Amino acid sequence: KHALRRIYLAAPAAPPRDRLGPAGIARRGIGAFLNHQKYQPAVTDLRLMIKAGLFVTLKNQGVLRGCLGRFDPDDQPLYRLVGEMAVQSASRDIRFRSVTLEELPMVDIQISVLSPRRSMQNIQEIQIGRHGLQIQGRSRSGAFRAGTLLPQVAAEQGWDVPAFLDATCVKAGLEAHAWKEPHTEIFLYEASVFGDRDF
Repeated sequence: KHALRRIYLAAPAAPPRDRLGPAGIARRGIGAFLNHQKYQPAVTDLRLMIKAGLFVTLKNQGVLRGCLGRFDPDDQPLYRLVGEMAVQSASRDIRFRSVTLEELPMVDIQISVLSPRRSMQNIQEIQIGRHGLQIQGRSRSGAFRAGTLLPQVAAEQGWDVPAFLDATCVKAGLEAHAWKEPHTEIFLYEASVFGDRDF
């Protein structure tokens, strides 16, 4: 596990009666949004106040229903960014129809808390299941494109390193082999993943 998870788990936990993990905040935030309400969690757990980028992944019976996030927390504590990105994943991921209130109890929620990105120099640095990829480059028309795939995606799909690179390029809107181009930038990061029961 990377240093971020060690820091997170080392921070003082809230008393059991006050304990609410990242996925729980996400679920309550989505529920409040779908009920046209505002949700402001009363947070006392210092672990939820760290500042880090994150992605919120929503699945229903293993089928992806939304996944959005940010690398830069913009000085927001974890619990606030979780609530914001959970609502966006449920309602603003243009690849999917919005999650409904009736569907929410069946939705599995994963929060991927991200380490800082670092520039990759050689593809041999990539470890499947440990590293996520962000790829930035120019399309054939010259437009800037960027996209990312989380560390768990490559492991779930059974990809090797070249397949992971290809898929991330496609996600970014680039040609599959754009990672081989000299001006394409590749960044690595790690993620600590929290589900409903991980807290």
